[in-house]
Amino acid sequence: MSIVSEVERQLGELREREAADGTPDLRTSVMTHVAWAPPKWTAAARKTLAGLEERHPSRTILLFPEPRKRDLVDVTVSMQCFAMHGVSHEVCSEVIELRLGGKRAQAPASIIQPLLISDLPTFCRWRGEPPWGKPELEQLVDVCDRLVVDSSEWARVPAAYEQLALLFDRIAVSDIAWGRARDWRGRLSELWPGIRKAERLSVTGPKADALLLAGWLRSRLRREVALTRRSAKELTRVAVDGVSVDVPLGGPPSASDLLSAELDLFGRDPIYEAAVKAA
Repeated sequence: MSIVSEVERQLGELREREAADGTPDLRTSVMTHVAWAPPKWTAAARKTLAGLEERHPSRTILLFPEPRKRDLVDVTVSMQCFAMHGVSHEVCSEVIELRLGGKRAQAPASIIQPLLISDLPTFCRWRGEPPWGKPELEQLVDVCDRLVVDSSEWARVPAAYEQLALLFDRIAVSDIAWGRARDWRGRLSELWPGIRKAERLSVTGPKADALLLAGWLRSRLRREVALTRRSAKELTRVAVDGVSVDVPLGGPPSASDLLSAELDLFGRDPIYEAAVKAA
């Protein structure tokens, strides 16, 4: 049985169960959401998906690569359902989990392409640092409309930014680390025009977040700005030439909130791309 046939079979069983209950749910999708989650990221991917709730109803395809196992594709289909204001029935989205064993983990595009919803955008959330130049990344870049990463998950920044920049002309790229610092960039923008003379940026926070803040400031000023950083799990302090900027109001957004914000974007972000190149 083909993978598509197995998905359709399991979906059919789920629909039969709905009909037997007498309360059929509404199924809707505004996109196809693909998530590539190696073993260490499996739990985080599931948690983030659960947190999206009704904000982005989609067909979700969770890809769990297991290259050290035997060649196989294991399929599990489920429904993620939630209540929506003004709708009498629950609204459900399809969740297709594919465990890709052995060499099947190197050829995901041929597996997922028949499962993508035509005429709707396809987003790919890549957990961890992508394997630059490897078939699995190259193939998903070719079949998806947007690549969503979180460069704070990478060990090799800023070096990895050079590889990321090579993808900008092939696919729109979002970075959750960039989104996480949005309010801090707003605070820095409030310092205009005095910030034009800035010589040094000091950041307490994750390395990627600090690098992107510095890259953004350098690209806006079109010159070098020195960066010093104190390590922390979250952005807690930003200073320009030793003077701290006001902390943004509100607490840090959740992983689901950050991913949701990136799923609202469709085109390229030239300001982000310039920040990456200057980081």
